[in-house]
Amino acid sequence: MNFPRFVARRMMQLVPVIFGIVLIVFLFVRLIPGDPASIMLGAYATPETLAALRTDLGLDRPIWAQFGIFLGDLAQGQFGSSMVYRRPVLEVVLERMPATMMLTVYAVVLSLLICVPLAVIAALHNNGLVDQIIRSVTTLALAMPTFWLGLNLLILFAVIMPLFPVAGYGATFGQRLWHLFLPALTIALHLAPTLMRTLRSTIIEVMQSPHVEFARTKGLPPGKLIRRHVLRNGLMATVTILGVNIGWLMGGSVVIENVFNVPGLGSLIISSVDARDYPVIQGIALVFGLLVIVINLATDLVYAILDPRVTYE
Repeated sequence: MNFPRFVARRMMQLVPVIFGIVLIVFLFVRLIPGDPASIMLGAYATPETLAALRTDLGLDRPIWAQFGIFLGDLAQGQFGSSMVYRRPVLEVVLERMPATMMLTVYAVVLSLLICVPLAVIAALHNNGLVDQIIRSVTTLALAMPTFWLGLNLLILFAVIMPLFPVAGYGATFGQRLWHLFLPALTIALHLAPTLMRTLRSTIIEVMQSPHVEFARTKGLPPGKLIRRHVLRNGLMATVTILGVNIGWLMGGSVVIENVFNVPGLGSLIISSVDARDYPVIQGIALVFGLLVIVINLATDLVYAILDPRVTYE
């Protein structure tokens, strides 16, 4: 199977997955306890105002009719209107998405900067003291809850040693790198151990393969040997693990954004759940789901580029 057919097959497989995500998101949001109309009106709620607001929001219609309207809006590229902000959901979500996307990319970059050198060092000292220390420290970081780790980093580097801001997002790109460093580092310290363990094991396996042994006997320096013959093969498994963990990264940003008060999709979904703003919750959940699908597809394509044999399976 050639590469274009491989891509087309992957795209076709995503159609039922996307429909399943749409259906599950719609139904699960309706299971959240509480009446949006009652929450929005608060002390001013009366039977008449409640009935009028439910009609205005479309909550008085059967659930199948609400789902039909939801599908119709999606077919037109719309997510409906926010019950709280009284604005199109897509507009509200797109305002908050850059902060979440930058935080996620920042965390991935930091995790790779942490895991790749540590994995190479640990593999070169397989079962030695250095290897044992690296694996112990990374296992300890993996065992820490992200919110607890984030709070401790916040106390240490923003309160005791005020090197980074306590909260916020910044206005310029440089300010955003500065503001998002601690939340990105929190996510990276939780992701890097998983990537490091996978990459370390793969490097050890690749270094024992015949072509690497042949290159070593030819007198190839260790640095070039690692770069040319080991890391390329070792990174394939790491790319797969990273793609699988992207969903965790997107979900983990919900907690971290609230710890560091980052104005992204995570803080928005928490406030929307409190207000029972169904359209915004649906919109964010769908965006998260679609992003995970796109990233997993990109992971498959990158893996196929790194190993063309995948396209012939």
